[in-house]
Amino acid sequence: MTVTSVHSVRTGRPVFPRTAGFLGISAAMVAILVAAGTPTPLLPIYERQWGFAPWMLTLAFGVYALALLVAILVIGSLSDYVGRRPLMIGALALDLVAMLVFLFAPSIGWLIVARIIQGVATGAASSSLSAAVVELAPERHKKLGALMTGVAPLAGLGIGALFAGILAGSVFTVWLVLAVIMALGTVFTVFTPETATRKPGAVASLAPRVSVPAQVRGLFASTLPGIIGVFMMMALFLGLVPIVLVSAFGVANPIVGALAAFVTFAAGTVVSAVTSAVRPHRLRLAGAGAMTIGAVLFVGSVGTGALPLLWAAAVFAGAGLGASFAGTTRGLVPEVKPHERAGLFAAIYLVAYLAMGVSAIVAGLFVGVVGVTVMAVGFGVVTALVSLAGVLVTSRRHQNR
Repeated sequence: MTVTSVHSVRTGRPVFPRTAGFLGISAAMVAILVAAGTPTPLLPIYERQWGFAPWMLTLAFGVYALALLVAILVIGSLSDYVGRRPLMIGALALDLVAMLVFLFAPSIGWLIVARIIQGVATGAASSSLSAAVVELAPERHKKLGALMTGVAPLAGLGIGALFAGILAGSVFTVWLVLAVIMALGTVFTVFTPETATRKPGAVASLAPRVSVPAQVRGLFASTLPGIIGVFMMMALFLGLVPIVLVSAFGVANPIVGALAAFVTFAAGTVVSAVTSAVRPHRLRLAGAGAMTIGAVLFVGSVGTGALPLLWAAAVFAGAGLGASFAGTTRGLVPEVKPHERAGLFAAIYLVAYLAMGVSAIVAGLFVGVVGVTVMAVGFGVVTALVSLAGVLVTSRRHQNR
C-alpha cells in the first residue's frame, strides 16, 4: 500500500497522489509570492486616487517585510511539529483574507492592514510550502523540488508585479483573481498528502530561535553586506521604483514600474537557476559586484533622467541579487548540521527583512523632507556602498583563507 493510500485510510478522507500534490503545492507557493509582488505597480494608483503622502506607500511596503519577518521567526518551524498541511491551509486561508481586504479597502489604512496580514501569511507559508515541495517531489526528481524552492521566490515576485501592471486598469479584477486563486489553493491543500509526522513541542517551537553555529560565524559575518544589499535592492525595485518613475521621470503608466520589477526578478531567477555549479564565494563576489553596478546605474538614471539606464540597472541589480543570495545560502547551509539550519535561516532572514523593511520606512520618512528624487539618489548611493562593501569583504575573506 502506498504512503498516499495509507494516509487516506488513516484520515478517512481522499488525498491526491504525491505527484499531483507536488504540482499543486508548487503552484500554491508561486501564487503566494505572485500576490506578494502584486502591490508594486498598484500602490501609486491608490496614491493618485486617494491623495495620501508618498511616505505612506513606503510604510505599506515596510510593514509587510516586518510582519513577514515576525511570522518566520515565530511560526517558521511550527510545521515540523504540527505537520505541513495545517500550516499550509492556514497560510493560504490567511492570504485569502488579505486579498479580500485589498479587494474592498476604502483607504490607505486598510491597505496597510492588508499588507500586514499578507506578510504574516507569506512568512507562515514560506517554510511549510518549501518543505512540502521538496518532500512531495518525485523520488527520481528530488533536485526539481530544491530548484523550485530556490527560484520560486524571485520568479513569483516578478510575475506578480507584471500581472498587476497588465491588469492595473482594473485593480478590483487583480485582487478578485488572486482571491479566487487563494481560495482554490486552500481547498486543494486540504486534499494534499501530509509529508511530516506530528511530534510534541509545538508550543515551545513558537519561541524564536536565531543562532549562528560557531563553525560559520566568520563566514556569516562576511555575508552580511551582501544580504543587506540584496534586500535593499528588493526594497528599491518593489517599493520605491514605482514612486520614482512617477515623480522623477513623469511616467504614470503602472506597466513601466511592473516591467522594471519583472526584469529585476527575472534576471535574478535565471542567474540563480543556471549557476548551481559555480562556487559560492564566486557567486557572492560576482553578485555584490553586479549589485554595485546596478545601484550606480540607478543613481545615474535618476540624476540624468535617462530611463534606459534604469533598465540596465534592473538587469544588473537582478542578476546581482540572484547570484549573491544563492551564493550566501549555498555557502552557509552545507557547513552546518541539519538541526542547526532552522536557527541559521532565522538569522539570515532576521538581517534580510530588517534591511528591507527598515530601509523602506526610513526612505519614506526622507521623502517628506528632501523629496522623491533626492531620496532615490541617496538610497541608491547607500545600496551601492553596502554592495561594494560586500565585494571587498568577500574578496578579503577568500584571500585570507
